[in-house]
Amino acid sequence: MNTRTTRRLLPALGVLLALAACASAPPPPEMALANAALARAVAAGAPELAAVEMSAAREKMNRANQALAADEPEGARALAQQAQLDAQLAQARAESERARRSELAVQDAAGALRDEMARPTR
Repeated sequence: MNTRTTRRLLPALGVLLALAACASAPPPPEMALANAALARAVAAGAPELAAVEMSAAREKMNRANQALAADEPEGARALAQQAQLDAQLAQARAESERARRSELAVQDAAGALRDEMARPTR
């Protein structure tokens, strides 16, 4: 290749490298963390037991994905962090509600046992 050809190709090569760098930029790590937190919240039963918090987490994650698609990585990062926190809250609320329900079931069973023990024998 001669110098003249190389000089013509260098700007095109620079543009291609710049485009490749933009296209291959990975999403912020907060996106993966938020998705993992959402999955844990779903596994904990948050859609049923903490619907408000879960809805907020999903809505913020959707907005984070939109920001990422609009090439706004900082906005995506901030929204993903908020989604992660909302998902963690949803998970905690779901686990708390599940524990509360278990406690009530144990109390009911203990009450039935007390009643059975108090019943006169024949």
